[in-house]
Amino acid sequence: MLRRLSRRALVVALAASTTVVAGCATETAYRPATGSGFYRTGYSDTRITPNRYRVTFAGNSVTDRDVVERYLLFRASELTVQNGYDYFVMADRDTDRQARTYSTPGAWGPGFGPYSGLWGPRWGFYGSFGYRSWDPFWGGPWGGWGGGADIRTVDRYEASAEIVMFRGKPQPGNVRAFDARQVIDTLGPTIKLPQAR
Repeated sequence: MLRRLSRRALVVALAASTTVVAGCATETAYRPATGSGFYRTGYSDTRITPNRYRVTFAGNSVTDRDVVERYLLFRASELTVQNGYDYFVMADRDTDRQARTYSTPGAWGPGFGPYSGLWGPRWGFYGSFGYRSWDPFWGGPWGGWGGGADIRTVDRYEASAEIVMFRGKPQPGNVRAFDARQVIDTLGPTIKLPQAR
């Protein structure tokens, strides 16, 4: 009974610490890109010709798709104005969903597990709560806590567009054309800038 209580206390402590860490995560702020690969966040742009750019905005795992796409539009508008143009046309646009799956080993009881030298039969299965396992000595999902692994998938979104910038007014009815100043005025209040340190 004491072992089962200590396992439950361990599981509760792990769950609480995970909740605290998750609560600290915030969506990506509007800023130049930092990091690399799956961990790259923020905006970046590449000049192709004097009035043509490739613009990208990558969010972290808690940044929604619509936020990523909104920040991409804002960056395209900002870039257009910075280069002395009035509007831009989206020549190409895409939003990519990237997913990573992480596995966290389940709680091991005292005296049993990969570092104790005690091994025994163990069965794994995939259920409604992810991958779990059961062993005859420590139970598991069918007879108590522990054993299994917590598997979770983390999504992140990255939006990219190729834009062509022009001076003057956009042609009426062109749904790919955006008045840069109008977009900045409309989206500006919804843009989350990084906090000053």
